[in-house]
Amino acid sequence: MGEKSTPALQIELNFDEEDVPYEEEILRNAYSVKHWLRYIDHKAKAPNNGVNLVYERALKELPGSYKIWYNYLRTRRKQVRGRIPTDPMYEQVNNTFERALVFMHKMPRIWMDYGVFMSSQCRITRTRHVFDRALRALPITQHGRIWPLFLKFVQRYEMPETALRVYRRYLKLFPEDAEEYVAYLQEAQRLDEAAQQLAHIVDNEHFVSKHGKSNHQLWNELCDLISKHPHKVHSLNVDAIIRGGLRRYTDQLGHLWNSLADYYVRSGLFDRARDIYEEAIQTVTTVRDFTQVFDEYAQFEELSLNKRMEQVANDEDANEEDDIDVELRLSRFEYLMERRLLLLNSVLLRQNPHNVHEWHKRIKLYEDKPEEIINTYTEAVQTVQPKQAVGQLHTLWVEFAKFYEENGQVEDARVVFERGTQVEYVKVEHLAAVWCEWAELELRQQQFEAALKLMQRATAMPKRKVAYHDETETVQMRLYKSLKVWSMYADLEESFGTFKTCKAVYERIIDLKICTPQIIINYGLFLEEHNYYEEAYRAYEKGIALFKWPNVYDIWNSYLSKFLKRYGGSKLERARDLFEQCLDNCPPEHAKYFYLLYAKLEEEHGLARHAMAVYDRATSAVKEEEMFDMYNIFIKKAAEIYGLPRTREIYEKAIEALPEQNMRHMCVKFAELETKLGEVDRARAIYSHCSQVCDPRITADFWQTWKEFEVRHGNEDTMREMLRIKRSVQATYNTQVNMMAAQFLNTNNGAAADAGAGSGSDAMRMLEEKARQAAAEAKQKPAEKAASNIMFVRGETQGGSKTKDNTVINPDEIDIGDSDEEDEDDEAEDAAEQAPEGDTAAATATDNEGLIMKKLRFEQKAIPAKVFGGLKPNSQQDSDEE
Repeated sequence: MGEKSTPALQIELNFDEEDVPYEEEILRNAYSVKHWLRYIDHKAKAPNNGVNLVYERALKELPGSYKIWYNYLRTRRKQVRGRIPTDPMYEQVNNTFERALVFMHKMPRIWMDYGVFMSSQCRITRTRHVFDRALRALPITQHGRIWPLFLKFVQRYEMPETALRVYRRYLKLFPEDAEEYVAYLQEAQRLDEAAQQLAHIVDNEHFVSKHGKSNHQLWNELCDLISKHPHKVHSLNVDAIIRGGLRRYTDQLGHLWNSLADYYVRSGLFDRARDIYEEAIQTVTTVRDFTQVFDEYAQFEELSLNKRMEQVANDEDANEEDDIDVELRLSRFEYLMERRLLLLNSVLLRQNPHNVHEWHKRIKLYEDKPEEIINTYTEAVQTVQPKQAVGQLHTLWVEFAKFYEENGQVEDARVVFERGTQVEYVKVEHLAAVWCEWAELELRQQQFEAALKLMQRATAMPKRKVAYHDETETVQMRLYKSLKVWSMYADLEESFGTFKTCKAVYERIIDLKICTPQIIINYGLFLEEHNYYEEAYRAYEKGIALFKWPNVYDIWNSYLSKFLKRYGGSKLERARDLFEQCLDNCPPEHAKYFYLLYAKLEEEHGLARHAMAVYDRATSAVKEEEMFDMYNIFIKKAAEIYGLPRTREIYEKAIEALPEQNMRHMCVKFAELETKLGEVDRARAIYSHCSQVCDPRITADFWQTWKEFEVRHGNEDTMREMLRIKRSVQATYNTQVNMMAAQFLNTNNGAAADAGAGSGSDAMRMLEEKARQAAAEAKQKPAEKAASNIMFVRGETQGGSKTKDNTVINPDEIDIGDSDEEDEDDEAEDAAEQAPEGDTAAATATDNEGLIMKKLRFEQKAIPAKVFGGLKPNSQQDSDEE
């Protein structure tokens, strides 16, 4: 068959020389797709008829080749690109698609290309038929490739009815895409259908939004849709739908109520909308929802009023009824704004009806409305449950009774109090407050006996004894141990009762062991006012037995003060016993006052040695911060009683006991005392002892004080000794600092030995350098300035000689004998030789100090004749030579 047809084709067609090889291959392989495609690629640049002819020949031989059909259809579509839809070539391409589908009707790509190609030709019916045929021809598993193109086609052109039918068919296969259908319906203004579809989506619990929307968001969209377009949504019961949402979504009540009211407003049912707003503000339970609804309600009333006023103003035929309507709307708006605080309070009370504070607020809002106040109080006390109350429930009963009292209804106030005492409060204090307020009511009414009887009722013992803190018992059973009630009972008995009854009340309080130190003190004062002093002291002792330190401090203070004020020294032994009992377990923070009071008693009425013993005990019994002051007081009293020499023992004890900071001050005072007593050596020894804890870099005042002491009472040797001690102490502290630095370097660098040696040598080198500098400065100073340095003068002047030079006598002067500069040099050399190797710096400093002291010029004084006794020199010249 192929061989017979070929000569005829060769006769009809004029082949180019370039086509001959391809024709020969086709003659040999007429059923080879590869050779046909090679020939087609060769003819791609030829005119349309040429390549189409090759495609047709190929398809005639291979009509079931998908590859050739696909390439042929793509080529034919390219050939009509840019032409108008009415061009005949479009129809030829359509016919080609139809021919292809005879063989390729199971190929979805051919159907997709055909549908897209038909959509571009604006032939709606034929295009719809093509997509319908495609859906019928292809298996259902391939429909997902056709539907997007089909939906795009129906959305492209304005044909809503067709689109609705297409979407309904589509949703049967893909129900999860219902949101796209709703979006299209909203765009096409088919809102009734959109609302129905949204309602179906919301009711479907298994629906999952492709856009990530929750069921709540879809519900809000439905509410917005049906509330804002009431005239276009007829198939749904809007009121029932939104109320169902109110029961379902309690966190969006404000928005849903506003949507329902907005639906009626847009429907023109304004009275119905107003009823919805009123119902909303009476039922919402959160401030946020209330604010949303109230703002919308106020805006609705304001717009309604403004619109009506504009209508009346523009209407020339307005009558009296129109004015009345305007007044009515204005009254509604004003009434709404006046009720805002009350409505808000109602919301908070619906949120928590047991909030006592909010009930008080509500009562204040009803000012000047007695009936409303009484109704509110009644509702409050009936609503609030004691165990769930937020706040103090008893205040409602108290304020309720006071309201009746302020309005002259005292009997009604008593009835309220009577009922208030029967409520099972959570705490005993609340019930006690009601009883006390009731008693104060009777006092304001001048009913003193009635007040006392009330307190007797309140404090009456129950039939069986119960523990005060037993929560399982009612507060009425535990009231008999309420200190608040007993305190008021005692006050009333003091004011209006007898001595016997008041005493019995205080004794009962003590027996119940509910008293406080203040109760004991009050009891004692009450007894003293009636001149029962010993009874008062026994009351204090009972209180002391009940309480421990530090609570018993006030009782002891009152007890001892009252006892000393009354008896003074007449009952000294008893007072001593009381003080000893008080101080037995007294903590240090409270001991100072009682020791001073005890010592004062001994000073005024007892023995001096007893007072000193008390002061001595006090120095070790008080807090460490108060020891210094206590020692000062002890020293002062000892000096007044026994004289200054007796204070030495106290000073020594204080120096041993006090911390370093206070010990320095005590040493200075001790040294000043020894100086006054003429014991210069003792004073110097005290300074030397104290210097061991005085770093010269920190305690410069101490060293300046010692220096001034040596200037007044010392000589060159004592000054040298003081300077030597100062250097030694400073070196000790420097060594400690350097050792710490060496340890720090050892930690960081790991070279302990080198760091330690280096630090020690650096310290000694610094001392030597300072000594050299001091020697150099001393050599450079002129002789005139040397005389202005430290001068030693005698500390006491006595008469006996007419000349002023001979009248200065120092009784504490030490005879050091004659010494010249050579002796001083020898002593310095001996000190340097005897110093150990480690004290090289100290020896060097000593030499330099000797040089400094040589430069100091001292004023020469005449030696008094009393010094020599019988060895008095013959002449002044001899004495001068000696």
